[in-house]
Amino acid sequence: MQLQQLDILLIEPSSTQHRIIQDWLQELGITRIQWVQGLRDALDIMSGPIPDLVISAMHLPDGTGTELVQQMRESEPLQETAFILISSETQIRYLEPLRQAGVIAILPKPFTRHQLNTCLSATLDYLEPSEIETSHFTADELRILLVDDLGSARKFMRQLLQRMGVEQIEEAENGKQAQSVIDQQFFDLIITDYNMPEMDGQELLDYIRQHSSQPGVPVLMVTSHPDQQRIVALQQSGVSAVFDKPFNVDSLRTVMQNVLS
Repeated sequence: MQLQQLDILLIEPSSTQHRIIQDWLQELGITRIQWVQGLRDALDIMSGPIPDLVISAMHLPDGTGTELVQQMRESEPLQETAFILISSETQIRYLEPLRQAGVIAILPKPFTRHQLNTCLSATLDYLEPSEIETSHFTADELRILLVDDLGSARKFMRQLLQRMGVEQIEEAENGKQAQSVIDQQFFDLIITDYNMPEMDGQELLDYIRQHSSQPGVPVLMVTSHPDQQRIVALQQSGVSAVFDKPFNVDSLRTVMQNVLS
């Protein structure tokens, strides 16, 4: 798929902002653009042909971008629809559900054409990701464990991995449950969230490296609030890579290929 083939639904209350974004999209050769100003109108349009990408402001006249993406993820036809948020919002209560729901990007206000173009390129990679290639495994041979207390986050990651050709995927809801699974099965890669009840990502990583029967398995850590102190602690514990939410699909594939090779 090329940028010019994207069908985009733009949700923006401001007609001025709408014109700016639409002009930039058209400069990139994107012409299939629908515009609405609110949440209900957006859902009405998506009850018909589903767009490839939804670009939405945070604060809408009848709701928020957070509420919109949550409703989309609860709808079977819209669960995998690519979503980009445009917002200057910094409050965690608005942004955290978006990160967990699997958005392509959160664009700050104001943003540049280059930033928009980067997000659109990431959208293409999300829609049609390349298959994972390693020197030792084919994608369908990989055994991967996903660990996250949120079902929506696990579902989003599973969808990404399946699009990359991965077929053997196990899930755990927290570190404690993952510990039990790891004691019974061997994995080529473990992808875990950091913040979880009962046993968090750091504690799970310590268990894998110090007490499990597979201490050398690569572990990728996903966190919504990375800080240097936390990253250093994870690196010292032997994490293979740390990812922020939302993360770049191409970066995830590249890191997976590197650690598995």
